[in-house]
Amino acid sequence: MKRTTFITVIAAAAVGLTTLSAMAREGRPDFATLDADGNGEVTLSELQAQGAARFAAADTDGDGFLTQGELEAAARDRAADRATRMLERMDANEDGKLSADEIKHPRRDPARMFERLDADNSGGISEEEFQEARARFHERRGGKKNSDN
Repeated sequence: MKRTTFITVIAAAAVGLTTLSAMAREGRPDFATLDADGNGEVTLSELQAQGAARFAAADTDGDGFLTQGELEAAARDRAADRATRMLERMDANEDGKLSADEIKHPRRDPARMFERLDADNSGGISEEEFQEARARFHERRGGKKNSDN
């Protein structure tokens, strides 16, 4: 097998294997889109095909590789899609802007988060409490590191 073909297959497989978690985070595509043959089940090959399609869409010059520019463009497109969905979902007065009140979300209440982090109820978060909370978060994410680590 040619080296370029091999690398392309490996990259497409890697994208395919991560496609499901990425789609779950982004909220699309839906089950019907993933179930390409419409048989009521999503197979590994259907996930891999979706991943290969995502790779091909990002590979704008069609050379089988993703450059820094192509990755950045794909990320900008995803960010624009997320911003559009966020406005659609949260813009209560439909003015095309989000106020601080419209963005508030009960799961992201700073006071609630602070209470969880302040394990000893001292009214402050020590470095130890901060590191313990960070470790718990890390464990819940299956050992995956945050991009700021």
